Amino acid sequence: MRTLLCLFFGLVALPTLAAEWALNETDRILDRQEVDALTAGQTLVFYDDGQSKYSVGGAYSYTYASGESAFGRYEIEEDGTVCIIYRNGFSRCDRYVQSGARIILLTEKGLRFPVRPAAKK
Repeated sequence: MRTLLCLFFGLVALPTLAAEWALNETDRILDRQEVDALTAGQTLVFYDDGQSKYSVGGAYSYTYASGESAFGRYEIEEDGTVCIIYRNGFSRCDRYVQSGARIILLTEKGLRFPVRPAAKK
């Protein structure tokens, strides 16, 4: 299984490197360390009430506003790209960028999903 995951992430990384991300002029791509600090052990909430939960050990889940969840594993590439392989076989790679004061998840297809600021304690 470990070999399959390594093979998968190796194959996914190739198209990611060639991807042309639809960046805005004000976007600053977060590097690997910044993405790790943003995600490791954290749950990011989006404005559509979806939630991405990144466990420290690489487990990942996305919970839709409806309450349904999709589970998988994630890996942060050297360039900061986050690649997820879901249990159902679907996979995707995304980037996190800072645009002004906002953090935004940017898909390879150019979709932009702003992350809600964390609630102040």
